[in-house]
Amino acid sequence: MSEIIKVGMADLKVCRAPDGLTTLGLGSCVGVAVRDAARGIGGLAHIMLPDSTAVRDNSNIPKFADTGIDELIRQMVAMGATRSRLEAKIAGGAQMFAFSQRSATVQVGARNVEAVKQKLGELRIPILAEDTGQNFGRTVIYYPANGSFLIRAVGKEEYII
Repeated sequence: MSEIIKVGMADLKVCRAPDGLTTLGLGSCVGVAVRDAARGIGGLAHIMLPDSTAVRDNSNIPKFADTGIDELIRQMVAMGATRSRLEAKIAGGAQMFAFSQRSATVQVGARNVEAVKQKLGELRIPILAEDTGQNFGRTVIYYPANGSFLIRAVGKEEYII
């Protein structure tokens, strides 16, 4: 029987199919789902901030795009995934509040998406699909068995990328 494993905010988890992974409340945060389809190994990171070097207390590795994605991949490889087969899907990075100024602090969602894409590019992990930006939060469920990334948002039909 399969299990849906909960991933908290600034957290990450890995699993084997048929298990799945879910995270709630992706506003400006980005959910990074990665899998090795041949091995049925998947992982999901709930990334809150783009850069661990920009803050003093950066001990929570999964919190940041630059360190969290590295750790996600490390754990997947330790479970038996092959780096060259990894593929990703991403969701989140919303602009949750309307502000007249365009400061970097306000644009954290867009900065998170950019940092996630940059890191995945550096690691040569292709992004197969994304649902990012806009002005609404998302809850996601990722199924490494088939790569389905289910997106739920208040007032919208659920859909799969």
